[in-house]
Amino acid sequence: MKHLTIAALMASVAGPAFAQDMTLRFQSSDPAGNPNFQLQQQWAESVSDMSDGAIEIELLPVESIVAHNETQDAIAAGILDGHVTDTSYFAGKDPAFGLIANPVGAYGDPQEMLDFMYEGGGKELMNELVNPYGLQFIGATTPGLEAFVSKVPLKGVDDLEGLKVRAPEGLVQQVFAAAGAAPVNLPGSEVFTSLDKGVIDAADYTVFSTNQAQGMHDVAPHPVYPGFHSMPLVEISMNKSKWDSLSEEQQTMLETSVQDFAQMQIETLNEADQQAVEEAKASGEVTVHDWSDEERAKFRQIAQGEWEKVAERSDNAQKVYDALTAYLSEQGLM
Repeated sequence: MKHLTIAALMASVAGPAFAQDMTLRFQSSDPAGNPNFQLQQQWAESVSDMSDGAIEIELLPVESIVAHNETQDAIAAGILDGHVTDTSYFAGKDPAFGLIANPVGAYGDPQEMLDFMYEGGGKELMNELVNPYGLQFIGATTPGLEAFVSKVPLKGVDDLEGLKVRAPEGLVQQVFAAAGAAPVNLPGSEVFTSLDKGVIDAADYTVFSTNQAQGMHDVAPHPVYPGFHSMPLVEISMNKSKWDSLSEEQQTMLETSVQDFAQMQIETLNEADQQAVEEAKASGEVTVHDWSDEERAKFRQIAQGEWEKVAERSDNAQKVYDALTAYLSEQGLM
């Protein structure tokens, strides 16, 4: 279904009516055929099971009701009840969303991000960010640390000098430029052809198993895995008024369901990555590079300089920066 504007939809939305049994409509930022969406459907089913049918989640693929970057407004307006989405889509409202969503270079493992969210103040920060927009943050997940595809061997930060790398605009490009690379704007649909023709040398694209399935390693046989740069925060949030209408037991159940889902998603996608890595190595045509802790720390130090620039753009971004760097320092990751 073609998505409509927020204004057009608001005109048709009735006032909230809550019942003990309720169906909540969530929109994902992933398309229906994407492995992430299929796993998210399992989360929706788990909520029904855990609540004995009292809470049903109707999960819709991206753009079903509104555009991917309009879900926050749609939830506040009552057009949607919640979303499962990359938090960086709302960086235009506050740069803090972009910084907490993907502090490039910060994490070496999904568990580090989850530990920050639940032990390092991330959850509280997320609610500080979304509550004013009428949302309640339930929990975080991630598809995992993205791999990095390259036509040339990359053993560390020095090898990024002059590298023509496809990277999305914003913080990712800023960090790669600061590391000496030459970022290039390209849609995902052009990555394979651009690597094949030498328009770019490398690409920030997606996880290893997807890169392998799409033939990226046929033209870029020097992937870096595990990746060293990008790992998106995917938030599961809902309308705050509806959240407040739930019992404490139901709220706890939803939070638990998201934490369980995050572990399941990370483990499932990691297994797919591991299998793809073994297949790539067995081919004899792909060399998988794993950066040392020292090289990852170098990249993180460069990234921190770009985080500082983002932190200067809003009070909330400064809060995110302070909490993130304090956590990373405590964990010996900086």
